Amino acid sequence: MNFLDDLLDRHSPERPEREKGLILSPATRREIAVIDVGSNSVRLVLYRVEGRSLTPILNEKTLAGLGRDLSRSGRLSAPGVEAALVVLKRFRAVLQALDVKVVRAVATAAVREASDGAAFVARVREETGLILRVLTGAEEARFSALGVLAGAPEAHGIVGDLGGSSLELVPVSGGEPGQGETMAVGPLALMGLTRNALADAAKLRAEIDERLRDSTVLPAPGQVFYAVGGAWRALAKFDMELSDYPLHVLQNYEIPAERVIERVEQILKPNRKILQLLQAIAGRRAETLPYAALALEGVLKKGGFSRLLISAYGLREGVLFDEMSPADRGLDPLLSGIAAMAHSDARSLRFCQALEIWVAPALSLVPPAFGVARDRVLTAAAANLADLGSGLHPDHRGEIVFNLTLRGAFSGATHAERAFLALALLRRHQRALGPAALSARSLLDDSQAVRAEALGAALRLGAELSGRSAAILGHCALRAQPDAILLVLPDTQRDLVSESIERRVAQLGEGLGVAGRVVSQ
Repeated sequence: MNFLDDLLDRHSPERPEREKGLILSPATRREIAVIDVGSNSVRLVLYRVEGRSLTPILNEKTLAGLGRDLSRSGRLSAPGVEAALVVLKRFRAVLQALDVKVVRAVATAAVREASDGAAFVARVREETGLILRVLTGAEEARFSALGVLAGAPEAHGIVGDLGGSSLELVPVSGGEPGQGETMAVGPLALMGLTRNALADAAKLRAEIDERLRDSTVLPAPGQVFYAVGGAWRALAKFDMELSDYPLHVLQNYEIPAERVIERVEQILKPNRKILQLLQAIAGRRAETLPYAALALEGVLKKGGFSRLLISAYGLREGVLFDEMSPADRGLDPLLSGIAAMAHSDARSLRFCQALEIWVAPALSLVPPAFGVARDRVLTAAAANLADLGSGLHPDHRGEIVFNLTLRGAFSGATHAERAFLALALLRRHQRALGPAALSARSLLDDSQAVRAEALGAALRLGAELSGRSAAILGHCALRAQPDAILLVLPDTQRDLVSESIERRVAQLGEGLGVAGRVVSQ
């Protein structure tokens, strides 16, 4: 038994649980492509799949507008068909060049409902070799809900996925989707009623209310509405800009329902500044944005929702999540994503796993930030990223790791949790907080900020003391006392302590609000 084992035996009644740790070992890596042929866009996303982590490494789309004429003619748009075939041939060529073996190709409302949808599917197969799976409305709703759950397993409320032609609504609770429904309130379906949403807003509101009237999912008073779809993500970006929000990450971005209604009014009665902002944010989607805004307004009012939460995960991620093993689906999405992001070698992984356990006594001196169970997950996530900047220039590694953590392509974290992790990792490398860090800190309350600082200081001490060695951490332990944090070493390891290490111990104590001392034993 080494020194850390002995200390844990004597000072930690939770030793068996803590010693195991939560950090995940790297999972087997696969690449899977999903092609989504929608009513408005045709998109390819190539994912690197590791455990539960779904990291997009290639993301390309074309706004073909297959469903642009559907409400009027009942057929797919002829120019849209040609545009879709051009881009699907490109997708096939790219995937062949990348030697991607697994491709999932799905088509949604426009192809499903068009009288010439089957002919389009046949032509795609003949000209590209791609086999399109045309989803039913129920399948589309289910996959959208599974996508939300892939990124937020605790989701409880109603998922709404707005495509070009249709809206899928499905309840989620307990990690599972309920019975969903599909209705024709997508922007392209509404554009069949009028080409001027601003002038005919009252007419469109009445029609949306009528189409939502027989919903079996709504109302859902006081619940959370999980919004999926490119048009609604554009609305979230619009709100971010007007709110001067410090973190431009769409996943888990939250807006009170009453503020969404205010934003809809601004879109329907825009001034010059608003028009310029919408054009910059939405690009080619700007034409359909008022219709998407009215649809969202109608859903929020009909549902009686308290708030809207944006999910960057949707149908495509749901297709992949549906194929995952029960073991992978049971993983924590944040820890799975962090493990994929860290890309640790075996030595680095052992160090991070030891560091997770090693910092725990220091954190016992500060109040919980997100709840005891969630704090454990966040500590593991931060420890797993503690070696991320090891190969970077020391003058810049803090800033780079901060930005990678704040905006990383992982799910399973709220914006406050992202800010917490980013600040802890910045503090792991440096003491000073620049303007970006201070802006991110505004997402935290005081207790969360204090814990982030303490975690970062403990990570820094452990990394510098050990030279990023798990073996050394096994011989040098932290011990918490009511008025002090002690770094306890056997006499045989006293040479590890330098003036710099003594300073880091004092800084850790300062962050904890107690004295920091080095003790030989």
